[in-house]
Amino acid sequence: MNDSTRTTNEQSYDVDTDIQSNTTTSPTRAHLQLAIDGMTCQACASRIEKVLNKKPSVYEVSVNFAGETANVDYDPTQTTPEQVTEWVNKTGFVANLQAADSLFEQTDEDTRTQYPWRLIGLWICLVPFLIGMAGMVVGQGMAWMPPVWMQFILATVVQFGFALPFYKSAWASIKGGLANMDVLVVIGTVTIWAYSTYLWLTHGDGTLNSLLQSGHAGGHGPAVYFEAGVMVIAFVRTGKYLEDRTKKHSLNSIDLLLSLTPDEVEQQQPNGDFHNVALQDVQVGDILRAKQGSRVATDGTVIDGSGWCVESHLTGESVPLKKEVGNGLLAGALVENGSLLYRVSAKGSDTKLGDMVQALSDAQGSKANLARLADRVTAVFVPVVVAIALITFGLTWWLTGMIDTALMHAVSVLVIACPCALGLATPAAIMAGMGVAARHGVWFKDAQSLEAAGNIDTVVLDKTGTLTIGKPTIVDHVMVDKSLAVDDVLQIAASVEAHASHPLATALINAATERNLPLMNVTDISVIKGAGIQANIEGLGLVKVGSAEFANLTLPKLMPKVWQIASTVAISINDEPLGAFALADDLKDDTPQAIRALQDAGINVILMSGDKQSVVDHVAGQLGVEQAYGKMSPRDKASQIALLQTAGHKVAMAGDGVNDAPAMATADASFAMFEGTDVAQHSASARLMGESLMHIDAAQKIAQATLRNIKQNLFFAFIYNCLGIPLAAFGFLNPMIAAAAMALSSISVLMNALRLTRFKTKVELDNTVSSSHTKAERLTKA
Repeated sequence: MNDSTRTTNEQSYDVDTDIQSNTTTSPTRAHLQLAIDGMTCQACASRIEKVLNKKPSVYEVSVNFAGETANVDYDPTQTTPEQVTEWVNKTGFVANLQAADSLFEQTDEDTRTQYPWRLIGLWICLVPFLIGMAGMVVGQGMAWMPPVWMQFILATVVQFGFALPFYKSAWASIKGGLANMDVLVVIGTVTIWAYSTYLWLTHGDGTLNSLLQSGHAGGHGPAVYFEAGVMVIAFVRTGKYLEDRTKKHSLNSIDLLLSLTPDEVEQQQPNGDFHNVALQDVQVGDILRAKQGSRVATDGTVIDGSGWCVESHLTGESVPLKKEVGNGLLAGALVENGSLLYRVSAKGSDTKLGDMVQALSDAQGSKANLARLADRVTAVFVPVVVAIALITFGLTWWLTGMIDTALMHAVSVLVIACPCALGLATPAAIMAGMGVAARHGVWFKDAQSLEAAGNIDTVVLDKTGTLTIGKPTIVDHVMVDKSLAVDDVLQIAASVEAHASHPLATALINAATERNLPLMNVTDISVIKGAGIQANIEGLGLVKVGSAEFANLTLPKLMPKVWQIASTVAISINDEPLGAFALADDLKDDTPQAIRALQDAGINVILMSGDKQSVVDHVAGQLGVEQAYGKMSPRDKASQIALLQTAGHKVAMAGDGVNDAPAMATADASFAMFEGTDVAQHSASARLMGESLMHIDAAQKIAQATLRNIKQNLFFAFIYNCLGIPLAAFGFLNPMIAAAAMALSSISVLMNALRLTRFKTKVELDNTVSSSHTKAERLTKA
């Protein structure tokens, strides 16, 4: 029997079998992620999506232009990852598939190192034109401009050499049926080059000597525009280079996570010696050593030594944790003090770090709803711009009678109208926001989850394991059957509760273990919704463990006060009550602070629990929460959230158990606590990697900041095009200025998104102070 069908619900022990589908994976649906090289604008991403969506074996595709990745859900019975990769490659891009047993492959550095050299060569060709243009500025006219034949050679090298990637991308996009920004660049620069070449070749008497003398040493040559095309290509290529650098080194938190594991590790040999070996050669079960100042390379268990480790890369909490024999270690943890010998339990993509890298990559590659608007615009943008450029050319020629002026106006329209800024506006902010959230220990499932978290006005909180520590203890008991000792009743209850995973069940099991009470064999285990769990024990009969009503127990009216504020677990055999235990669970230290932070932000906080109303009211009173509901089944929680949504509220749910999954699925946004069940983790739209409830406040503030950033980016991108195109059409911008403006628009959007990486919340500030105090204490003790 799996946990989802036998897990008890908080104090009411209810379970909802409908949520089991949330944790199952269809054998006909698989997921893969591709790293894609060669995209130059959002239209490229849209083209890849268009091609793959036409394939019957592909269910869903999301291509992230800023992150240069593609997430693909496909039918593994009809196609393979290699085939999907080949389909992408046929569109003119280069797709790379991640190895199944490793973390993300690093970017091909050969390609990256060649890029600057090509850019340097391009600018070397541009220098003579810059000198000539400087001469015009200082009153030398065309005297400093190189001869037209040299301009032709330089422009031709640039146009059909350094600009070759533009041609390849443009042709591939046209074949794919969706033109990208490179089509605009190619049309504009080729037009300038062809027109200038025509003017040069038709100048004079057409002889070779006449052509070589054109424009030489201040001679009267034709008015050519080779420098315009060269400068457009130079500015666009430079802008793309700076854009790539910003995306790769500033916005992508995945690279930072990948850098947390060392390339080499100290591995213990059979004779006890230690040798340095490559991390990729390490196997599960190997023994490794992590010294002070080094990073833990894999997940594992400490078998010797002790030390203090910082796991802030996953939990967002920078307070060091004491690690001793038997404690678990996470890949990427920093050994701040001490030396640890540990046995490898998982490596590569199987580690918690690997899981988080995949989760973050999937999330950064997803699209927010705001991105859909940009996608729809860019899908028709290029044809519309080409039409505007043609109209500009025709009207300017008709009104001025000057074909060269008309041509420059049209080219300026083509160049300045690049939709790069529009395509980067949302994904750049999403990548930055996801990275900041991960740094604070919040892992959003996708962009829609982050967007939803930024719009919430109500937070519904579960009690046990969410507001409380989740480790209740027995504080009192009452025995009805005086023939049985307390330990006898505890042993019976723990034997049945061993097949549940709720904190109350764990408390009874731990109490039985502490008293060395062996668990009995049970059969016919079943969960009764809203009541408890029951099973047969040989020689005893049907045992029920759950609420007092479920166990047919009526508690005396005059009970100690602790029973009013503690959870009750009653036990019966064959419907004859044996007794009951009162269990209390302390609030987490920062729960009051977290509630105040949410309320100060204008969030309405509601407490919903399966526990009895008196316990829920007591906790609500401690925290200053006005709305508190007890005796809530999973369906009750989901229904109450649906009512709040009907009233116009945007609701988030936070919980840790299988019983919270229906409510999480109903809520607009949901948060699974760090030690929550697998069902809760899969149902939630975000996972909190630390126990602190302050992570919810951080998640909401980061999401709001990200949404503001997206809106700012979209506003700027739209305004840029709305103003830039008319200015270019009316001749206020020449092609060189248009190219520079286009490059700067993309960079400005990225820089605005980059501001998010400096975002700090109270969690981070408090952790910094706490970490410094903890470290000082350890040094004092040392």
